[in-house]
Amino acid sequence: MGSVPPVTIAGAVPVGRGAPLVLIAGPCVIESADHAMGLALALADISTRCGIPLVFKASYDKANRTSGTSFRGPGLEAGLRILADIRARTGLPVLTDIHEPAHAAAAAEAVDVLQIPAFLCRQTDLLVAAARTGRPVNVKKGQFLAPRDMRHVVAKLTAEGNDQVLLTERGSSFGYNNLVVDVRAFPMLAELGFPVVFDVTHSLQLPGAGEGVTAGLAQYIEPLARAGVAAGVDAVFFEVHEEPERARSDAANALRLDRLEGLLHQLLRLHAAVAGAPTTPAGVTTGTPA
Repeated sequence: MGSVPPVTIAGAVPVGRGAPLVLIAGPCVIESADHAMGLALALADISTRCGIPLVFKASYDKANRTSGTSFRGPGLEAGLRILADIRARTGLPVLTDIHEPAHAAAAAEAVDVLQIPAFLCRQTDLLVAAARTGRPVNVKKGQFLAPRDMRHVVAKLTAEGNDQVLLTERGSSFGYNNLVVDVRAFPMLAELGFPVVFDVTHSLQLPGAGEGVTAGLAQYIEPLARAGVAAGVDAVFFEVHEEPERARSDAANALRLDRLEGLLHQLLRLHAAVAGAPTTPAGVTTGTPA
């Protein structure tokens, strides 16, 4: 996937076209200012030790929770203040998701990347509003879409003059309350001409399978992440928490913070091997004829 054009985040973090593997990580939702800052600092330490560029991710509002009684976060104004403070104090690029067109401009003032949730990936007004900010836009492929269907999403963004687009795979619906990841999706998305992100943790959701919450299979995060990096993705996305069982959103599929560093070392070795591997056209064999 090294031939796709790079997207540069915050003028400092290139994604794609042979750039280093990028980590996008943080809590699902801002639980408090102190908690978000603490996680950002811990993730920054880990990324520095591993030598991997980090984009910090957290949501100010989870508008798509399973139940109306679930925790949503601090909201637009308070949440963006927290994210802007994290960006200023840590120097990290920051990503957050938006759910309404009216939020795009305000979010773009506070963060470096706007993310479009999978359920909303075809919402034209939302895409247009995000693109018009000029910020890079990370769009999660809907669980209901084939990878190549994302070409229409890309067209809506680029029509507004914004070619700073990231495409994220996060699993496809497979019957009721289940998702699967088709590894073919990674090169299919890359064929659209933009960097590919693998959202590992959300790919392991069991949507609606809990009692009013989304269940998940966090025990498979590590093998799934290795598969995605071996398939050539440009960035990996993890929701991380120091105590996932206490997380206020996506507890069942978050990666435990103390598991991250070891996994990153594995992923970086895989990424280096993939980047240095020779390519052979499909249908062509190599070696000495018998």
